[in-house]
Parts: sequence; C-alpha cells; structure tokens
Amino acid sequence: MSGHSKWANIKNKKAKMDAQKGKIYTRFSKLIIVAVREGGPDPNSNSKLKDVIEKAKQVNMPNENIERAIKRATGELSGADYEEIMYEGYGPSGVAILVDATTDNRNRTAGEMRHIFDKHGGNLGETGCVAWMFEKKGLIIIEKDDSTDVEEIMMLAIDAGAEDVDEQEDSIEVTTSVENFAAVKDAFEKNGIKIFSADLTYIPKTTLSLSESECEKVERLIEALEDHDDVQNVYTNYEPAE
Repeated sequence: MSGHSKWANIKNKKAKMDAQKGKIYTRFSKLIIVAVREGGPDPNSNSKLKDVIEKAKQVNMPNENIERAIKRATGELSGADYEEIMYEGYGPSGVAILVDATTDNRNRTAGEMRHIFDKHGGNLGETGCVAWMFEKKGLIIIEKDDSTDVEEIMMLAIDAGAEDVDEQEDSIEVTTSVENFAAVKDAFEKNGIKIFSADLTYIPKTTLSLSESECEKVERLIEALEDHDDVQNVYTNYEPAE
C-alpha cells in the first residue's frame, strides 16, 4: 500500500477522541441517526448501524445515548434530520482534502467549511474536484507486540480476501475492497485476533511529499476541520516529513 503508516495518525486520533467524550458522543449520535434512517433500527439487519454502535461502545458511549439516538431516528423522540455529505478542497501546498461530515444544514456547514479552509491557506472546491485522487477501501489495523504471529495474520487476511498486508514496526495494516471488508474483519475476530481499528476509509492513489514547515500548515487546517462538530473524518494525500 502506498503512503506512510496510518498507525501513528490513528493512535493520535483515538487519544484525541478520548479527551473529547461529549463531542464524540454527539458525532456518533448523528451517525446512528443516519444509519437507522438508511437501513432501519435493527443492527442485526443493518450492518452500517451495527458497525456504528460497535465503534460508539469502543469509546464508552452510554447505552442510553445510543438508544436515544435510535429513537430520534425512528421518530419516537424529536430531533434534527441529519445527512452525510462529503466536502472537497485543497489545503496549503496543493494538498487534496476530503471532509466527511454529517449535518442538519448543508448550507451552514458548507459556509463554515469554506471559512476554515480560507483561514488556513486552503480553498473549498466543487464536488468531484479531488475525490478522483482517492479510492474507498477497508483499512484494518492490528497492533503488534512480541506475541503477534505476523504470518498467521497475513494468511488469514489473504484467505479472507484482503488486497494488501503491510507490516510496520508497531502494527500490521490490512487493506481490503469495500466488498470484502466485513469478511476480513470477521475472519480476524473469529480467530481471536485483536483489532486496533477497522474502518472504511479513503486512501490516496498517490501521495504528495511535503517539507516539515509545509506539513505544519496542513496539519493546522486538518485540526481545525476535525474540531468542527459536523466533521466525522478528514482524508488527505500528503506524506508527513520524516
């Protein structure tokens, strides 16, 4: 898989999530509402909802919050009507950026996205302006330690339909197609392989190498975007300086 290791980035993001519980619970509530309205309130028949609830529980979101979000989605409780939308733009040094958001007012959120991009030396673009630079893939990350059987993990991944297995110093990164993501994840879980993170993500087809000072500017923009209440994920195509 081209590009740098995702391990450090995802570890840092998880640490940040742990420090912002209230905001994270709100974001998961929005995702639950969208998932229920797309596929119904039963996680056994709605794989998207099942995945969101699983991730919400990983950050210790209380069951009552999860149930409340489901009831809002079904109309048992009043609440906003959310939709998922992808914003696209360019950051400093021409870095391509995809912003995955969940909003109840796309015009308001678009204006706020534009302001953040402008403030940090980027610009919000039209739909499709950078999406072609990315591929939607499944990305499963497994933390390595002295007991990790790398060969077993690689064989399980390949047999279950993974596209690529990349061994890093502290982790193993498994890339899958969207279609095979669930099967590979299930294979690990059934064989007792502890998964650090598993998500559908956008992986750049090629990466852009930047200097340390250029990286700092891009990272300030990414942090500002991630701090916005409507933003779920931010994807970029830059390569951090070594």
